[in-house]
Amino acid sequence: MDLGLRNKIAFVAASSQGLGKAVAIELAKEGSNLVICGRNQKQLDKTKTEIEKVSQVNVLAIAGDLSIEKDRTNLLKSALKHYGKIDILVTNTGGPPSGKFEDVSQDDWNKTYELLLGSAVSLIRGVLPEMKKQGWGRIIAITSQAVKQPVENLILSNSVRVSVVGLTKTLANELGKYNITVNNIMPGYTKTNRLLSLIKNNPSIESATNDIPLKRFGTPEEFAAAAAFLASERASYITGVSLAVDGGWIKSIL
Repeated sequence: MDLGLRNKIAFVAASSQGLGKAVAIELAKEGSNLVICGRNQKQLDKTKTEIEKVSQVNVLAIAGDLSIEKDRTNLLKSALKHYGKIDILVTNTGGPPSGKFEDVSQDDWNKTYELLLGSAVSLIRGVLPEMKKQGWGRIIAITSQAVKQPVENLILSNSVRVSVVGLTKTLANELGKYNITVNNIMPGYTKTNRLLSLIKNNPSIESATNDIPLKRFGTPEEFAAAAAFLASERASYITGVSLAVDGGWIKSIL
């Protein structure tokens, strides 16, 4: 299936590892040129090399911390200077610290806002003018299954990620007339370093497969395939949705 992504420009946030990296690789295999970012330039350069080995696309790797406004501004400035526009934006960050309500401080809440919602707002604001001008764009937010069904011991993620869903749903309504789709993807338990870290802090998570109808954790590649589809021409009439890639873990009907 031709997804119509050849020569598109995709900015995939937090893409030096984990789900972001998997999405970047999938988009590159479909022919999209990339902007990848992360806090560690050495890891970014390694990821860039990996992507170039499996594709023929242009990869711009820029180091920066998405929780810092100045860094977000510099990332966007460098990306737009290099390519002139961004066709596909995938917002994504690492997760905030785990813990219950009384375990986290007000500073933790403030930092989580900047990490999860602040980063999404800044990146969308930066790419939107060119998307509107050309009359085409894809904005995809990576959140979590926790926005539909809270995960124990993740009060920060459970709370603030929901605001990103409110943002995407509202933007889908506002931007549809410009042929810009805005969607949210909710990864479930997926085999990443983040999951291994959560299991270390909360070993009971390892038994979560008992609650997943498919009886296993997902793979980053399975998640990335869904993201690439939402970025594609094939998904041109899908906007404002929250797509779960969770093996059926979320039990709600809607």
